[in-house]
Amino acid sequence: MPKVEATRIDPITLEILWTRLIAIADETATILKRTSFSPTVRESNDYSCVLFDENGDTVAENTIGIPSFNGVMSRALKSILNLFPRQNWRPGDVVITNDPWIASGHLLDITCVIPIFYRDKLVGFSGSIAHMADMGGSGWASDGREVYEEGICIPPLFLYKEGKPNEDLIRILRGNVRVPDEVLGDVHAQIAAGRAGAALLIELLEENGIADISPISREIQDKAEQAMRKAVAAIPDGEYRHEMQTDGYDGEPIELKVKVTVNGDQLVIDFTGSSPQIGHAINVPYNYTHAYTCFPVKCAIDPLTPRNEGSYRPFTVVAPEGSILNPLFPAPVNGRHLVGHFLSCVVYGALAKAIPDQIIADSGSAPQQYTIFNGTWRDRPYSTVLTICGGMGARPTDDGLSCTSFPSNVSVGSMEITEAVSPLVVWRKELLQDSGGAGKYRGGLGQVIELEIRGEGPVQMSLMFDRVDHPASGTAGGAAGGAAHASVNGELAVSLKGRNQVGPGDRIRLQYSGGGGFGFADERQTKLIEKDLLNELISKEAAVNVYQYKG
Repeated sequence: MPKVEATRIDPITLEILWTRLIAIADETATILKRTSFSPTVRESNDYSCVLFDENGDTVAENTIGIPSFNGVMSRALKSILNLFPRQNWRPGDVVITNDPWIASGHLLDITCVIPIFYRDKLVGFSGSIAHMADMGGSGWASDGREVYEEGICIPPLFLYKEGKPNEDLIRILRGNVRVPDEVLGDVHAQIAAGRAGAALLIELLEENGIADISPISREIQDKAEQAMRKAVAAIPDGEYRHEMQTDGYDGEPIELKVKVTVNGDQLVIDFTGSSPQIGHAINVPYNYTHAYTCFPVKCAIDPLTPRNEGSYRPFTVVAPEGSILNPLFPAPVNGRHLVGHFLSCVVYGALAKAIPDQIIADSGSAPQQYTIFNGTWRDRPYSTVLTICGGMGARPTDDGLSCTSFPSNVSVGSMEITEAVSPLVVWRKELLQDSGGAGKYRGGLGQVIELEIRGEGPVQMSLMFDRVDHPASGTAGGAAGGAAHASVNGELAVSLKGRNQVGPGDRIRLQYSGGGGFGFADERQTKLIEKDLLNELISKEAAVNVYQYKG
């Protein structure tokens, strides 16, 4: 490969180096996954890995990472660098934090940053965020009143300084979580992955005779910015508005309002008018709001260019302080995804008025609906997260994907692993017939899962459900998807956004919402209706009464 010049990189060399940087981020992510302790990371892929230049700007992200993690990590690193300037870092350092207002919006996610030195010079950082099985406090629940209740908060601190562990911080962390081996195991998996990423980047620099990655990072960030500006410029100039409601909390819906302003190659997304912050844990810190505003826009208008710092330079995201999308400390935020994931829907609702052929219908997997079980099993504490997905919204040219997480991108964990590490027995897990919104293109199906508690003693079940009263809307004449539901022993769960006490023998049924449809149902091709009937995705009654099937 030709040596890289400091002033200009030829397109072929740049593409090779860009792809190599992404491969390093992917390999870092693979190491994190394979060395992690908790099913949350290992099975559900609830983590991301990112490479940064020395300024803290994103250079490369792993390709299957969590979009919110990728989106917030640069902002988090820059906050860390304000506390610990670059000249204070040394080889062997590791900084961690889970501050919701600095990093990814709630305490369950730990951000880990490792400096990369080459020839005694700081050339970049290797970073990751991983969702922990537990961070103490109330556990992962959305019924807290202040962030203080939700667990231990770690401000940016050195977990390792020049290779020496901060034993005091390790003891504090171990003493405040329910499953310390899993939590500390995952943190050290992040460290191992970060160090591997650093070594791989140094190898790339040595192979190519590059002193640092600055010339590469500038060029690939500029390329990503140019691609995004071109995509924005293709949208007709104007103001596009949309508003929607979510189930909210205790019967009080949340209002989300957006104005998307397109001016040439710049995009301003303004959430002024959305609900104020509330006293329950569904508030969304700004970093998370920014991430889940930008990511779906990129999916719609520039899906192929690899993401980095330049991708989001054309965007300005406005969320007034004190609103549910930019709450003031110490607002409770543990369930921030229960509102944050809806940002894809409200923004897409606005963009559909400008570029309808590029926008999917609402997804039943927005928000991701988690269920968390805490208790004691085989004389050990456990914390198990069920990551089950609803259906994606229908696309302008195809059906929605069933049981697929959008926008969060988490994976469904193995039920066999769940049964092995907890007192849960899974009796049923299947697609939910007729849950995909009807349309020319059908919404993706949701699913239903039935579980039973075995063993002895009480179990805390934290539900994080939405889409019960406000299912995923259809687009361009499409119908809404099926609603979500949760019950214990055939009766509605006491709290769909809070903690419920269950015990041995209790039967739990969790129903996940389907995606909205696209286009009118009577326009659906007969062969697609017959295929759905064959696969039992729709009932005969729906085929006749909804799709006007005559076969």
